[in-house]
Amino acid sequence: MPAPLSLDEAMRRSAPLAHLASMLAASRARLDVVRPLLPAPLARAVSAGPVDAESGNWVLLASSPPVAAKLRHWQPRLEAALKEAGLLPAVIRIKVQAG
Repeated sequence: MPAPLSLDEAMRRSAPLAHLASMLAASRARLDVVRPLLPAPLARAVSAGPVDAESGNWVLLASSPPVAAKLRHWQPRLEAALKEAGLLPAVIRIKVQAG
């Protein structure tokens, strides 16, 4: 019986897992750019969602509908920051996190 692979090794050997890891890293990079721009209470109420593999658009998850509404006011500034950081396309879709 072969020795089990570490998670890192499995991700390197599997194209789908490597792609998933790449998409997760892209999402975290976007969150790292926008989170410092937000007021602390708002920043604590958001999390990184997926980056669409085809369009490159990113989902920013809000903890509640009021947080999502407030984020929509910040959206132009956040998209400008993503563009300035070279994370293109710099389009954010805001969704309320389920559960």
